Amino acid sequence: MNDVIIIGGSFAGLAAALQLGRARRTVTVLDSGLPRNRFAGHSHGLLGHDHKPPLDILAEARQQLARYPAIRLVNARADSVSGAIDHFSVLTGDGETFAARRVILSYGVADQMPDVPGFAESWGTSIVPCPYCDGFEVAGRHWGVLWTGPQSHQSVKLFQHWTDKLTVFADGHDIPADIQADLAGRNIAVVAGRIAAIAHRNGHIATVDLDTGRHVAVDVLFAQPRNKPCASLHETLGLATVDTPTGIVLKVDERRQTSVPGIYAAGDLATPFLPSVTQASSQGAMAGIFAQQSLLA
Repeated sequence: MNDVIIIGGSFAGLAAALQLGRARRTVTVLDSGLPRNRFAGHSHGLLGHDHKPPLDILAEARQQLARYPAIRLVNARADSVSGAIDHFSVLTGDGETFAARRVILSYGVADQMPDVPGFAESWGTSIVPCPYCDGFEVAGRHWGVLWTGPQSHQSVKLFQHWTDKLTVFADGHDIPADIQADLAGRNIAVVAGRIAAIAHRNGHIATVDLDTGRHVAVDVLFAQPRNKPCASLHETLGLATVDTPTGIVLKVDERRQTSVPGIYAAGDLATPFLPSVTQASSQGAMAGIFAQQSLLA
C-alpha cells in the first residue's frame, strides 16, 4: 500500500513526489513520458532553470528524486482508478495494480492542433501560446494573433507590452465593431479570411497563408488551440470540472483536492488561466504537502 500514487510525472507530478519523499511517505509516480511542453526548445520563467530545455530539467529532477528511497518512478500509463479514500486502486496499461491511500492527478492536457498544414510542425517553435513563456525572446518583432473570441482582445492589449507590431488574424470570426475600432486606434491590423496554411522553414514561420489568397509575413504567431485532458480518469471518477475558453480543467479547492475526497489535482489539468511550468511546479508541491497532511491520524 502506497501512501500516495501520482498519475503524471512532469513538473507538477515530480514536484509533488519531492515533497512526499522528503516527508518519508511512500509514493509511486506513473508516467508515460510525453510532457505537454516537449515541443518547446527551451523553458522560460522557471527560477533557477530559465532557458533550459524542458526535457533536461525533468531528467535532472528525476535524478534528484533517486536519493529518496520512498519514491518509485514507473514508466506506465494509468488505465483506471477505483476505490475510495484510504483504499484506492490504480490499474496500469501493463496490467499491474497499485494501491494507495491518496491519489494525485497530474497527467496534464494535450493541445488539439487545427487541421491547418504547417500548424503542428510550427507548434512550440514559432506558434506559441504564452507571452510570459516566450515573449521576451521575440520582443519587438512582428507578432500575429490568432483570434478565438473576446478573450483575444485582452491578449492583444497585453501583447503590446512586448511589441508594437501586431496583426490580428480573424480566422473566420466576426469581431465586434467596437473591438475593431479599439484595435484600429491601437494601430493593429485585422486580417480577414481563414488561415489555410502556415508556410514555414523547420518550424519557423515564413508566412500565414489565407483562403483569400493573401500571404502575411509574421515572426511569431500566438495561438490558443483547444486542449483536452491526456486521460479520461477524471470522467470515470466523476470529478467536477470547470469550463475555460480552451477546454475543461478539474475543479479543486484551496488544498488542491478535487470533488472526490482523497484525490488531488495539479498542473495544467487543474489550471484555468495561463498554465506554466512555474504554476505546475507550485501546485504540485502544494498537492503533495496537503495530501501528506491529510494522512495524519
